[in-house]
Amino acid sequence: MSTDQEAPQSQLDAENETLSDEQAHTDLGEHEYTIEELKQELAEAKQKAHDNWDKAVRVQAEMENLKKRTQKDLEDAHKFALTNFAKELLSVLDSLVLGLQAATGDSEEVQKFRVGNEMTIKLFESVFAKFNIVAIDPLGQPFNPEQHQAMVMQEVEGVEPNTVVNVFQKGYMLNGRLLRPAMVVVAKAAEKPSEIDKQA
Repeated sequence: MSTDQEAPQSQLDAENETLSDEQAHTDLGEHEYTIEELKQELAEAKQKAHDNWDKAVRVQAEMENLKKRTQKDLEDAHKFALTNFAKELLSVLDSLVLGLQAATGDSEEVQKFRVGNEMTIKLFESVFAKFNIVAIDPLGQPFNPEQHQAMVMQEVEGVEPNTVVNVFQKGYMLNGRLLRPAMVVVAKAAEKPSEIDKQA
C-alpha cells in the first residue's frame, strides 16, 4: 500500500519539476533582451545619471551660495550692529555742539563750560573713530545726494553751482553705510533776467 502511494507521488513530483522547468524557461525567454533594448536602457541610465549629476552640482552650488550669503549677513550684522545705538548717540553729540555754539561770553564759568564741552566732543569723536563712524562735513564740496540733504538752495556769487556753501548739521557713516545725511545749503546758478525784465 505504501509503495503504490509512493509511486504516484514521485511521478507527480517529477511532472511538476518538468512543468516548472518549462515555465521558467518560457519566462526567461520572454525577458531576453535584444541588443537594441540594452542600448536603449543604457542610454536611459546614462541620461538619468547625467540628470542626477546636474542636480547634485546645482545643490552644491546653492549650498555654496547660501554659505556665502550667510557669511555676508553675519559680517553685516557685526559691522552694523551699532547702527541704532550710534544714531541715538548722534543726537547727544548734536546737543553738545549746539550748547558749545550757544555758550558765548568771556566769563570764567562760560570758558570752563566751553572747555568741558570741547573735551566731551573730542571724546565722542575718538569713540566714533574707534567704531568706524566717520563724520561727513562737505563744506566747499560738490553736492552728493547720496550723502547730503539739501535744506536750502541759494545764489552765492563766486561759487560754482551745486556746491555746498554751509553745513547745518554734519552727516555720519558707519563702515561705509550712511547713518545720517549732512544737512546742507547748496549754491545754485544765478537766475538770468527774463525778457520782460530786460524790456522794463
